[in-house]
Amino acid sequence: MIRGVNTQLEATSPAPLETAPAPLEMRPRLGLSLFWRTFFLLSLLLIGSIVAWLQTFRQLEFEPRAVQTAQQIASLVNLSRAALVHADPIARVSLIKTLADQEGVRILPREPVDQYTPLNASAIDQRIVDELASRLGSGAVMASAVNREDGLWIGFKIDRDDYWMLLDRTKFSQVGGKTWLVWLITAAALSLAGAAVIARLINRPLKQLSFAASRVRDGDFDASRLDEKAVTSEIREVNIGFNRMAQQLAKIEQDRAVMLAGISHDLRTPLARLRLETEMSVVDADARDHMAADIDQLDAIIDKFLDYARPDHAELKPVVLNDVIEACMYAIEDHGDIKVNLDLPKNVQVLADEVELARVISNLLENARRYGKTPETGVAVVDIAARARNEWVLLKVRDHGMGVSPEALPNLVKPFFRGDAARTAATGAGLGLAIVDKTVQRMGGIFALANTTSGGLAAHIKLQRPRQMPPVPGGGAAEAERRAAAAREATA
Repeated sequence: MIRGVNTQLEATSPAPLETAPAPLEMRPRLGLSLFWRTFFLLSLLLIGSIVAWLQTFRQLEFEPRAVQTAQQIASLVNLSRAALVHADPIARVSLIKTLADQEGVRILPREPVDQYTPLNASAIDQRIVDELASRLGSGAVMASAVNREDGLWIGFKIDRDDYWMLLDRTKFSQVGGKTWLVWLITAAALSLAGAAVIARLINRPLKQLSFAASRVRDGDFDASRLDEKAVTSEIREVNIGFNRMAQQLAKIEQDRAVMLAGISHDLRTPLARLRLETEMSVVDADARDHMAADIDQLDAIIDKFLDYARPDHAELKPVVLNDVIEACMYAIEDHGDIKVNLDLPKNVQVLADEVELARVISNLLENARRYGKTPETGVAVVDIAARARNEWVLLKVRDHGMGVSPEALPNLVKPFFRGDAARTAATGAGLGLAIVDKTVQRMGGIFALANTTSGGLAAHIKLQRPRQMPPVPGGGAAEAERRAAAAREATA
């Protein structure tokens, strides 16, 4: 029996509970936050715009660059040809040497046996060749190598003689792919940085609103105030409206607590008088006992109302789970209709409020005593097991009764709800499990219910462990008595 308890407690959350319905799923769904969604959309928009602009720029830059390059080459060829034509034959050799030394332009005779490699057949090179042919004539030739010597070679005529002109190709080369790639990477990096800043500015108010809403959900109305002097008018109006709503909810919560406290106080006075008059005026002992039991039930229901209306605040500190459970068992040891089996590590600690945790355990034991009895013996057998896992302690309280229907399981933690199996014998207000759920959440834990495969209802509680585990002193009889008194106060 306990082995099944240990197996279920191996998980780090109550998610794998047996036949647990969808509303009890506690693991959040994976997905992108609003910040990352905004960031990715902005990044795609900016990078797509940059790539489109780059392609457009390259297309627009293609024709002017080809024409300009062809014009520069044609001008250099024409000037060199004119200089050689009009120069004195004796000074022509000196002119050719000066062009080679100072301008990096070599002019060589073109022989029929010369072997040359045509210029690369890229789109811009072909456009330069066509433009150069229109300026120099159909006899102009462009080559990337002549007699295995690389460079930008231009073949032209001077009168009837053929010549080669060798130019420095780097002066006429187009912007390389590496240059465009570096520019694209730089622009993309700046765009991503800008997208991150914009996404952060857009999502910061929403993150603050989400945090404030979570604080309101937990009942901390003071920590949920938003900035009412935001620069953006829409955000400022939302913050003002949210603050006013939080103030109204805080007032409603305060009025509710005061009203319930006043009603319970006013009801207890006539109940005390009814008890006194019943004990003094009713002669029949059996009728007197029944009337006194009804009065006790009304008084217990009032206590439940007070517990449920308790403010959502608990002072958490390290508490020894073993001592609290033993104190709760000590408080019910006089009942002969419940038996508890324990499987607890020694001195395991949880971060909780001792009185609130005793109230949780007592409510679960009382719920099992009322509705978890086995039909054969009429005794409620309860198994309590706990396991420590990383930063959490997993506690399971399981009875061996009839359990509840899967449809009613999610509703058991709702106020004033009682399962079908408990309606005929119900003597409470239907607040026990609702108080347990609310109290566990108030202590930063998780509470879930599930039917077991072998029968009965199992309550799973997940509580935080203290970060530092101080040594636990021995309790002794006096300590156990003190904790039992606290447990009796919690179940009073």
